[in-house]
Amino acid sequence: QVQLVESGGGSVQVGDSLRVSCAASGITFSSGTMGWFRQAPGKEREFVAGFRRGDSNPYYADAVKGRFTIARDNAKNTVTLRMTSLTPEDTAVYYCAADNSRLTVSRVRAAENYDYWGQGTQVTVSS
Repeated sequence: QVQLVESGGGSVQVGDSLRVSCAASGITFSSGTMGWFRQAPGKEREFVAGFRRGDSNPYYADAVKGRFTIARDNAKNTVTLRMTSLTPEDTAVYYCAADNSRLTVSRVRAAENYDYWGQGTQVTVSS
């Protein structure tokens, strides 16, 4: 049974930093594809960052490139999303997702391609 558990969300001010983490059981992040997505009220779930087995560099959405950093700890089977220079537009529920397969580059950014999801953690940025 696969379980993804996010933690670390919260409420911060504009310009602050925050880190969210995802711990996995029943699946190994380094063996397939892993992604962070977010969903703001009234909006569709969107890709934030992710990586595939064997890739040396992760993938980022343009909106977070240069501000967010994804990192994985293979020994602990956890993935962390470090978020800096936060703005109110980053307010959303952040979800961890994983798939056993190594998705093609064109499919990494699409939520429907991931089989497993966490319950989400709320990130709220106030001005």
